[in-house]
Amino acid sequence: MEKSCTLIVHFDKGTPALANEIKEALEGNDVASKIEALKKAIMVLNNGETIPQLFITIIRYVLPSEDHTIQRLLLLYLEIIDKTDSRGKVLPEMILICQNLRNNLQHPNEYIRGVTLRFLCRLNESEIVEPLIPSILSNLEHRHPFVRRNAVLAVMSIYNLPNGEHLLDSAPEIVEKFLSTEQDPSSKRNAFLMLFSCAQDRAISFLFSNIDKILDWGEQLQMVVLELIRKVCRSNKSEKGKYITIIISLLNAPSTAVIYECASTLVSLSSAPTAIRAAASTYCQLLLSQSDNNVKLIVLDRLNELKSSHREIMVEMVMDVLRALSSPNLDIRRKTIDISLELITPRNIDQVVMTLKKEVVKTQSGEHEKNGEYRQMLVQAIHSCAIKFPEVASTVVHLLMDFLGDSNVASAMDVVVFVREIIETNPKLRISIITRLLDTFYQIRSARVCSCALWIIGEYCLSLSEVESGIASIKQCLGDLPFYTAAEEGEGHDASKTATQQVSSTTVSSRRPAILADGTYATQSAALETAMSPPTLVQGSLSSVGNLRSLILSGDFFLAAVVSCTLTKLVLRLEEVQSSKAEVNKANSQALLIMVSILQLGQSSVLPHPIDSDSHDRIVLCIRLLCNTGDEIRKIWLESCRQSFVKMLADKQRRETEEIKAKAQISNAQPDDLIDFYHLKSRKGMSQLELEDEVQDDLKRATGEFTKDADDANKLNRILQLTGFSDPVYAEAYVTVHHYDIVLDVTVINRTKETLQNLCLELATMGDLKLVERPQNYTLAPESSKQIKANIKVSSTETGVIFGNIVYETSSNVLERTVIVLNDIHIDIMDYISPASCADVAFRTMWAEFEWENKVAVNTVIQDERDFLNHIIKSTNMKCLTPPSALEGECGFLAANLYAKSVFGEDALVNVSIEKQADGKLSGYIRIRSKTQGIALSLGDKITLKQKGTA
Repeated sequence: MEKSCTLIVHFDKGTPALANEIKEALEGNDVASKIEALKKAIMVLNNGETIPQLFITIIRYVLPSEDHTIQRLLLLYLEIIDKTDSRGKVLPEMILICQNLRNNLQHPNEYIRGVTLRFLCRLNESEIVEPLIPSILSNLEHRHPFVRRNAVLAVMSIYNLPNGEHLLDSAPEIVEKFLSTEQDPSSKRNAFLMLFSCAQDRAISFLFSNIDKILDWGEQLQMVVLELIRKVCRSNKSEKGKYITIIISLLNAPSTAVIYECASTLVSLSSAPTAIRAAASTYCQLLLSQSDNNVKLIVLDRLNELKSSHREIMVEMVMDVLRALSSPNLDIRRKTIDISLELITPRNIDQVVMTLKKEVVKTQSGEHEKNGEYRQMLVQAIHSCAIKFPEVASTVVHLLMDFLGDSNVASAMDVVVFVREIIETNPKLRISIITRLLDTFYQIRSARVCSCALWIIGEYCLSLSEVESGIASIKQCLGDLPFYTAAEEGEGHDASKTATQQVSSTTVSSRRPAILADGTYATQSAALETAMSPPTLVQGSLSSVGNLRSLILSGDFFLAAVVSCTLTKLVLRLEEVQSSKAEVNKANSQALLIMVSILQLGQSSVLPHPIDSDSHDRIVLCIRLLCNTGDEIRKIWLESCRQSFVKMLADKQRRETEEIKAKAQISNAQPDDLIDFYHLKSRKGMSQLELEDEVQDDLKRATGEFTKDADDANKLNRILQLTGFSDPVYAEAYVTVHHYDIVLDVTVINRTKETLQNLCLELATMGDLKLVERPQNYTLAPESSKQIKANIKVSSTETGVIFGNIVYETSSNVLERTVIVLNDIHIDIMDYISPASCADVAFRTMWAEFEWENKVAVNTVIQDERDFLNHIIKSTNMKCLTPPSALEGECGFLAANLYAKSVFGEDALVNVSIEKQADGKLSGYIRIRSKTQGIALSLGDKITLKQKGTA
């Protein structure tokens, strides 16, 4: 078995050094050659080889050298060679190095003394160390701090040896005396660390006797003080108050590292409002003072944790947190906005929205390349503020409408969706929004934004002037009719003769699956892919040619259908509000002319491809409707669309409310828990902070926050049997899965009457799992047990397997090794993914981008579509993004999108498409998509295993 190593040296296996070459170089007089030879010897030893013949050569030729580099390398060599025999006894030749070590400890050069003392810290052989103790203690009084700080560490390591208390029983007193007179910060830190680990009471008494000087101590010593406070407060909670006072005084330390640790310690030890407020204030200061983006992100994570446990205090800090938006980094800005949005209250909403508005205005300057993405983020933030507090909508909606013509389509889409929701939820703003929208409509460049804006105009233009302005705006943006002349058609016809075959072949050959709104596939030709194509933008100046005209002439017939529907609604509403029949007929005929012109354009040869059948049918329906209007049809067009939108908003609001309620989990106390009555307590000698801390602890105890998260009964589910009951060694493992590592707590029981020697638990992994520690050998007495811990690092979300065996020798036959093969441990992917939410647009974008897909055929005994979907959601630990309203009803078909995120930030997308057959059975497919292969395969295996369910 390989030994543990205390140093890392690069070793090139391609050019192994020969022992004879090293020996010759060491015997020579050239210092540089000796240095190279020593380095090669260290590398060879580190690689697991042994060169016993070198030891005497080094003692004879290297030991007497005065060169500092050689002496340093010599100590590294002595560190890694075997100093004991197979029975654990110190080798007799090791006595030869004791005199050299003593000489080094009395050397006139402080560097030689320091590195020798550091070497002694790594020695575990008390026979070698014992004669050197007087020399080590004398170095505590050396003039140079480098020697003194290493001497203290050497004293600590000797005291920590198995019989160290007998070797140096007065070490705590010596170090305490040294600490009281020492001035060097590093030496003081090492001395305090020694008292902290070996004589905690002395460390505490020193701390309280020098409590006024803590701020003058160095950063390193202050960090050790905080570590001591954490340790003491966990073991003795009753004395927490006086230590918290020390931590709060350390918040004024000059070191940012100390301040950060103080804030973390305060949060972990106390729930008193004063302490939490001080910690939050410290985090906010660090957020603004530190320039490193990684530090800012870490501090924002800490603030996020505080927000979930102490929201009422964090609400006061929301404006300080928002100051982090001054950073140009998008990740920092996103995290800052996410934290701030959850701290909004009626008292601070105006300030928050004003800050967000200022940031939106700043993005208008084109200095930063990601201004569009940042603006989109701000628009979404203002949108959520306006939903929670409708009264602020009036202050922001008009500002945001200036960005409807934004070149960033995603940002403009967010603005128009926000406007659509606000105009419905805030009826008072309807007139001003419609007026502003009609004034700025010509600036909109994106087809998708135009479609949404046209819907708003069609639904919310109610008065005569608004309807007439709406029709006029659309006519202006469409320009003069017809859309093309006969000469242009002739030219287009000639030019398209040669291209007709290419277009038709493209239509046939480039057929590829497109994603519909429900997540399912539809094979669609590239020529007809107007609805699913990337967003169309109007190029160039908008003054000469209207935006709608340019977009329609670029072949966007979906937008043309939306224009027709909007004109139809406006004409129908004009019939209700206009008393003059002649004006109504005029508007009607103009709308019909526009629609017929669009159809004529779609069927002409001016454009490279004709109008698609869906848009054609929709425009024809509008023409028929305007020619012959019935009351029922009028009601559907003018009322039902709005009612559906209102229902959608109400459903969205209900789902968000349910999610908030689900998050607010109420922890209950047990009925037999003790209750401390705060008013009956003695308050003598307690500061205000200590009183607050006591009250908060009592409240937590009463509300059940001190109860353990994991139930003991659930722990039994994590125990896996590794060997059989009839095996000579029985083993079982308790598996604890953290985010980035797995801890195996293996219990090994010797069921024989013999002593088992060199028992070793050998493990190996498959998948993205990696063993951290090398296995150790143990000796197991008859019928005794041993707890062995193994740490395994996880680097990605993938189903991994841990396998291995137990190897041992019996006392009766040492030469024969027995091997027991262990059962495999399968690591479940469900431990690494958790339900998450994402926007429909983001889901579709990721679905199109991700290259790994796993398609699983539905094979289940469950006969109800909703039951099967719920079963899959429960089995995969995912969240259903499809709203419940879209899944209602009985139609024999169901399609839903599921989404989850892993702890490593990976996305898992699932689409369930199922259909009920005539015989009552379900058929269909479950598609899994991810960026990495591991999630797609592991989730597919999980679904295949779990999908059958129960009858």
